[in-house]
Amino acid sequence: MICRLHDSAVLRHAAAAVLIAASIGGARAADMPDDSWLRGSFTEDSPGYVRWDGLQIGAQIGASNMNADFGNAGSDQIAYILRNTTVQSEFMPSAWTTLPNVTTNSSQYGVFVGYNWQWSELVLGVDAAYNKPSKLEASASDSIARQVITSDGTTHNVYINSAASLKLVDYATVRAKAGYAFGQFLPYGMLGVAVGRFNYTTSSTVTDIWTPSGGGGSTTFGPITQTDSKDNAVTAGFLVGLGMDVALLPNVFLRGEWEFVAFAPVGGIRSQLNTGRVGLGVRF
Repeated sequence: MICRLHDSAVLRHAAAAVLIAASIGGARAADMPDDSWLRGSFTEDSPGYVRWDGLQIGAQIGASNMNADFGNAGSDQIAYILRNTTVQSEFMPSAWTTLPNVTTNSSQYGVFVGYNWQWSELVLGVDAAYNKPSKLEASASDSIARQVITSDGTTHNVYINSAASLKLVDYATVRAKAGYAFGQFLPYGMLGVAVGRFNYTTSSTVTDIWTPSGGGGSTTFGPITQTDSKDNAVTAGFLVGLGMDVALLPNVFLRGEWEFVAFAPVGGIRSQLNTGRVGLGVRF
């Protein structure tokens, strides 16, 4: 009996101690200052992403790699020089690839302005940008010689010398973007169009030494040269790319992008542009 009374007294004292400890802990918790600043900027009532809608403006810098395909740069010139000739109609020297591809690199800088619409995490936007390379210029010169025999039995030794240069002065873009916001990050893809301003020069010289099938000596046609040059030639292109914006402050963001632009031929020269850039923008 004594043991049972002792056990129930111990249980009552233990229960009382738990209740006292709980009440003291609750009082201390109520006295604690608000520590939400330790838990970050997101609360239970706020979404887990930053708002990206609104007007955006900013500046950007980057590095570009331009590939200039000079292979067909002199085709029209060669076709004009050899117009109405048997060697052109049967062997198409104007289609022979005389010049190679050339790759060049340059830094660039620019500005952008855009607008975003946001539905929960989905962000759609459009922007326009102007970019100017420091010096993005490529050139090439080479020659090719072939011997062909036309259907009339004449032997032709055809010599072609070509030279070309291309400089991207500047370019502008208009892009549609789609992204998915999470936390302070906004990764996105983009698709759009570009308009570039180029300076170019192409030159082709053709010589044809032909010998009739019956002999009697050779005849030399040429050399004849055609040159074409133009400054501020404008051509369009399409672009694709990937990027990410990172919110540094509620209305300030850092941007990183990769962008690929393929321009239509200008002066018979095709060019492609790969650019990696970073930018700093403000959202209103």
